[in-house]
Amino acid sequence: MSPTVIGIIGIVALFILIFLKVPVGFVMAAVGFLGFGCIVSFDASMNMIAKDLFSIFGSYSLTVIPLFVLMGQLAYHSGISKRLFSAAYKFIGHWPGGLAIATVGACAAFAAICGSTNATAATMGAATLPEMKRYNYKPELATGVVAAGGSLGILIPPSVIFIVYGILTEQSIGRLFMAGLLPGLILVVFFIVTIIIWTHMRPELGPRGPKFSLRDKLASLSGLIETFILFLLIMGGLFCGVFTPTEAGAIGACGTLILALAGRNLTMKGFIASLFETTRISCMILVIVAGATIFGHFLAVTRIPFDIAQGVSEIQLPRYAVMLIIIMVYLIGGCVIDSLALIMLTIPIFYPVVLFLGYDPIWFGVVIVLITQIGIITPPVGINVYVVSGVARDVPLNVIFKGVLPFLVALIIGVLLLIPFPGVALFLPGMMG
Repeated sequence: MSPTVIGIIGIVALFILIFLKVPVGFVMAAVGFLGFGCIVSFDASMNMIAKDLFSIFGSYSLTVIPLFVLMGQLAYHSGISKRLFSAAYKFIGHWPGGLAIATVGACAAFAAICGSTNATAATMGAATLPEMKRYNYKPELATGVVAAGGSLGILIPPSVIFIVYGILTEQSIGRLFMAGLLPGLILVVFFIVTIIIWTHMRPELGPRGPKFSLRDKLASLSGLIETFILFLLIMGGLFCGVFTPTEAGAIGACGTLILALAGRNLTMKGFIASLFETTRISCMILVIVAGATIFGHFLAVTRIPFDIAQGVSEIQLPRYAVMLIIIMVYLIGGCVIDSLALIMLTIPIFYPVVLFLGYDPIWFGVVIVLITQIGIITPPVGINVYVVSGVARDVPLNVIFKGVLPFLVALIIGVLLLIPFPGVALFLPGMMG
């Protein structure tokens, strides 16, 4: 059989096994390993899987995930997140979907700290899902907003995807970060509007809470002191260049532990539970990332992404039509391939086409990151959905996917906005000089 046929069989097998509820990380790793062995050799496949597993599990940059997850778990078990959302509930809880709106803002702020979609979804899921459940929010809205809000980590700087794109295309990473800021904030607004419309149509999704007096609202602000201290510590250190995002995770976890112990809010049982949940969630995320990397290498040797890109570049169509086809390739590819693997596979092919058509490379980078952001919450390899599923183990996977659908609409509108109005992405980089 040709590599293309083997690749198609592998993709079909991936879908079947995932729908049979086999863990997605193991499915991607197994299909990638066997497919790579059939095309190249099983000796080469053994070397590939050993190298990929070592590079993922030994990656310094990925240590940001367990550190920020630990910070979120300590915040949850010491009641910091509970006090935070109690204050949010008193201020905007009487709005339909008020806590879901607060979750979007928290995800955006956290994304700006760590730049990791997985860490954002896992940490905010641990912190916010119990609170929304306590206030009788439906699982589809609660889990959907965490999965979608966590995806903001790929767009709001710092972003690993922007760094990889900048290295591959030799573009300024600083300008890419600035280009992603305004679209990221617009997406936050779109997500909030989505929640307002959705809860207006179905009020039972996010029930209105009672209105509180001004005195009660002001009294609840004391519950924000710990969060404010941690925010200033992490954000201040990052933006002043005192430490890296990974070091920020360690300092945030340590700071949360100190605040919890100082306030006598963390019991030994809660501390042990924090360590256990951090280990479980972090292992789950790293296995998914490793499986996606192995599967991406299998698709690379099938040459399916290359053949698709080559066919697109040879089509004689207007430049806007070609760009829409490229967007569709990324949209479909993002459903079955990890975002980082997809960009590394296709950018060397599509980038010259984009330059030939006269598009701005910074703008194209923001568009591609937005599209891969859609892939993060799109089946079957919507990694953030599986991360949230690991946190909310009592919620079926199909309920979470149902919950992210309205936010997919908001993301698609964001992409369509950037095509006729590239200035949305290029305004801030243009001010840099």
